[in-house]
Amino acid sequence: MAFTQPGLVKIFRRTVLLFLIGWLLTWYPFKEHLRETRIMAVLQRIALAYCLAALIARSLNEKRTLALAAGLLLIYWLLLEILGVKGQQYTLEGNAIRRIDCWILGPQHMYREKGVAFDPEGLLSTLPAVVNVLAGYLAGRWILRKGASYTTVVQLLVTGLLLTGLALIWEGWLPLNKKLWTSSYVVFASGADLLALGVLLYFIEVLSWKKWTGFFTVFGKNPLFIYIFSTAMGIFFVMKVKDGEIFFDWINEVLFQKIAPGPAGALLFSLCFTMICWCVGWWLDKRKIYIRL
Repeated sequence: MAFTQPGLVKIFRRTVLLFLIGWLLTWYPFKEHLRETRIMAVLQRIALAYCLAALIARSLNEKRTLALAAGLLLIYWLLLEILGVKGQQYTLEGNAIRRIDCWILGPQHMYREKGVAFDPEGLLSTLPAVVNVLAGYLAGRWILRKGASYTTVVQLLVTGLLLTGLALIWEGWLPLNKKLWTSSYVVFASGADLLALGVLLYFIEVLSWKKWTGFFTVFGKNPLFIYIFSTAMGIFFVMKVKDGEIFFDWINEVLFQKIAPGPAGALLFSLCFTMICWCVGWWLDKRKIYIRL
């Protein structure tokens, strides 16, 4: 099956739209002043990582893409070391991501972590995030070329084990840290993704156990809209209802904690929240409505 890359216009249009949608979600419900609105967040990170990864995949063959991905991880490690505060490179206050974001974006446009201006989706940490996208791209190319066979499953599992093992060894010098998106974390996450992909490929494609997948494909058919809906609904749940109490705490107290006290109640709330999002996706799917950029 031939693999075609989208044109440059489509890449840049999708990038701009994703970034703007993400920025509007950080501004919603439009109460914050624009001068204090967070600039980087999840969709903004996805937009930039997608754009860079798409341009790389469009320009280089697979071997060079893999080499560049490894180079990006090493360069990012070096930047964390030399641009961070000496002795505090992997702390909340002294990491290079925070320093660069404060300089370029300004603290007023950043997420607050324990009262400190720090964005886990910062500008510098977008570099290793690009490698996550490239890992998925390379895995997809490999499956398309080799086919969904038992051999492909074994290769995915072996590669996943090697990457997770390498990451755990690397952790001795570079901590696994999701918020800093360290290179060791990227390698570990990519390895775990390949393991999960190998297992799913085996059961779904090799053994043809597909009946149970329908529930999950609902999320994959309208992922952007479901994400936007869930974010908007999440913002609604943290709005204040009375006496300064947010809606989530109120409904948790009057409903979920009475049904299942303690952590089980919080889990029940999360499951209900997810099912509301699933129902929206199911309704769109039934009507053949697919919202894409």
